This record gives sequence, C-alpha cells and structure tokens, in this order.
Amino acid sequence: MKKATITMKTTKSASKEGKGDSPSPLIDARIEELGNWRGESLARIRILIQQADPEVVEEVKWRKPSNSMAGVPVWSHAGMICTGETYKNVVKMTFAKGAALPDPSGLFNSSLEGDTRRAIDFHEGDKIDEKALQALIRATVAMNTRKQRARSRPGPLFSNRTGPDHRTNRCIYRRPSRPSA
Repeated sequence: MKKATITMKTTKSASKEGKGDSPSPLIDARIEELGNWRGESLARIRILIQQADPEVVEEVKWRKPSNSMAGVPVWSHAGMICTGETYKNVVKMTFAKGAALPDPSGLFNSSLEGDTRRAIDFHEGDKIDEKALQALIRATVAMNTRKQRARSRPGPLFSNRTGPDHRTNRCIYRRPSRPSA
C-alpha cells in the first residue's frame, strides 16, 4: 500500500498510562496495521480533510484496551470536525454536530436518528465523493469558528433582567435606576 505523506498540526493526546505520543505516527501506524481497503479509505479521508482545511489539528483519543490501544483519530478546528473509526465492514466518519450541517449531496448515511451527530459509513468498494466531503468539512469548520467567535464576545454589562444568562454562563445585573430630580 502506498503511504500518504501529509503535514498536519498535531496535539499530544496522552493515554491513561501517561504516554504523550504524537498522533500522526499513531494514525500512520493504524493505517499500516489495517493494511487493506479500510486503511486505504482512512488514509484517503485523512488527506481530504487536510486539503479541505490546512489548519486542521489531528489527535488520537479514546486509547483503551477495547480498541487495541490504537485510539480513534479525531480532527478538530475550533472544535471537533469529525472522527475516523474503523470496524470490520466499515470505515465511519462521525461528525459531532452533523445534524446542524447542510448535506445537499446526501453524504450522511448513518446515525440519522439523533439530534446532534451524523455519520458517513464507507464500505469496501464505495467511491468517496471528494468534493462533497470537502464541502462538508469546510461547513463544519465554518460552523465551529462562528460558534467560537460568538462565545468569545463579552455579554452585556446591564440588562432589564436579573439572574444567570445561560448562553454566556454569566450573571446579568439590572442597571440601577437613577433618582428623579
């Protein structure tokens, strides 16, 4: 199998044992370990994500014995974009906030019943609609960056109501009234 060579921002996701392995070599090793159509699909998906968003951050999360300590590749930019899971008969891309994304090409074909996430299952022999997938990745990044900007804006100092503001997790105080002269 031809190995994909890409450059990506990475963060260190340590396992419970405290090992701080860089995620890129871990994902490379996972792709090599799979060594079949699943490895090729995961490698292609990884390249498409990098091409769609050069600022993407690659991580490996959920390293535990039940998944052979391999963990799950996770791609983020101002929040999670998607995960890349491999199973016996499918390579699954799960978009954490996929239900909020437009999907004009109908790529989402799994986890459709929930209110938050959506997934795309790739089976052996499936052709990846690369343009539509990259558009979906860009839409996710745009949504994440919009939400990040909205969270970073300060809320009002005064309001007509009192109590907690559940959107900003701040307490809003009523402006004191001025005495009439």
